[in-house]
Amino acid sequence: MPESLLTILKFCLLALVYLFFLRVLRAVWAEVGGRGSRAAPAAPAPARVRAAGSRGGAGRLRVVEPPALRGRTFELGEELTVGRASGCQIALDDSYVSQLHARVFRRDNQFYVEDLGSTNGTFVGNPGDALPTTPLTPHERHELAEGERIYLGAWCRIMIRRATAEERNAT
Repeated sequence: MPESLLTILKFCLLALVYLFFLRVLRAVWAEVGGRGSRAAPAAPAPARVRAAGSRGGAGRLRVVEPPALRGRTFELGEELTVGRASGCQIALDDSYVSQLHARVFRRDNQFYVEDLGSTNGTFVGNPGDALPTTPLTPHERHELAEGERIYLGAWCRIMIRRATAEERNAT
């Protein structure tokens, strides 16, 4: 090979290595504090939850995957946050889940999910459909339908449903 071609290939390889490191640094910066510090004021505080006897009743989130958390349910009051951080109401041990990944909240007796600028995205789909391929737009609210699943990380699937009368009376 000519010497000039080898020199060009060396520079191309060096450029690829720099681009790789730039991408890694950008992902770390977004995870540590770049976007996460703006996540909280993304939307106004949700309205107060209506009484248990109100139209539709309270909601629950049920973890479908991973197997270690399968079947766990979480009462959805005003808001739940999902992520790896210990301060999240639903803390998941999945390296593909951001520290503060998403929030699920209730407003006007309807449930919403909002991606909080996560690195790998938040997806919403129905149980019988193929896995969704388009993530939610960060910091935009998505209205959840009954039974819809929230997909995040590598193995986490969370289903939302209304609480039964027995569950509302038990709390």
